[in-house]
Amino acid sequence: MLTEHALNTIQTNESKSILKVQNLNKSFGENQVLNNFNLELFEGENLVIMGKSGSGKSVLVKCLIGLIQPDSGSIKIMGEDITQLSQTKLDELRTEIGFLFQGSALYDSMTVRENLEFPLRRHKKKFGEIVNTTSLVEKALESVGLLKAIDLMPAELSGGMQRRVALARALILKPKIILYDEPTSGLDPITAKEIIELMRNIQQEYKTSSIIITHDVDCARVIANRMILLIDGTNYIEGKFTDLEKSKDEKIRAFFK
Repeated sequence: MLTEHALNTIQTNESKSILKVQNLNKSFGENQVLNNFNLELFEGENLVIMGKSGSGKSVLVKCLIGLIQPDSGSIKIMGEDITQLSQTKLDELRTEIGFLFQGSALYDSMTVRENLEFPLRRHKKKFGEIVNTTSLVEKALESVGLLKAIDLMPAELSGGMQRRVALARALILKPKIILYDEPTSGLDPITAKEIIELMRNIQQEYKTSSIIITHDVDCARVIANRMILLIDGTNYIEGKFTDLEKSKDEKIRAFFK
């Protein structure tokens, strides 16, 4: 059984830590957004983080990718504390992290092909001499079922298709970790289910480790190997969806009503 209000990290002999956050603090003036926040992500798992609006989810994600410097604490990704890295080293490490933005964030003036080629051009060192970028672009689009859209403009795509292209772009550098920011936000129920199923397939095909920021309970139920509830800037509780759903704690039950 889970212990309420306690960190309950699930770890097996087979699992290996790939990302670890310890005692992370971040304040803006008198507003303390993250308060000794802790989490650990293991290889091959989908970790869902849920929190109310304004709970600090976006701040946490920005800390994880080095866009915001925390006040204190450590963020270790594949053993490297990103709070201590130079900008050059941080940029290199970021190639191992795919990021799916909430609004997809495709470049409007570029075709789908050009959107996917952009990170390849920017991070040439990761692949050395790439003979044929087209094959990498096509493979990424095949993974999300959108090869037919390769020469379309973002404006010609539906919201669900844009989300798939954004996911293909996140995958093209073959990252070890993917961060999803509200992956089903703004999508109709059917398209949301398709994106969730795609995320599961990506995990199996690419062996990625993922952190999914969401307020979508149905998404969490299907995708989460483990969940964290972010309340009052802390890791209030973590565990399996089915265990948290049974909690009698009113702060926890509020997420499942």
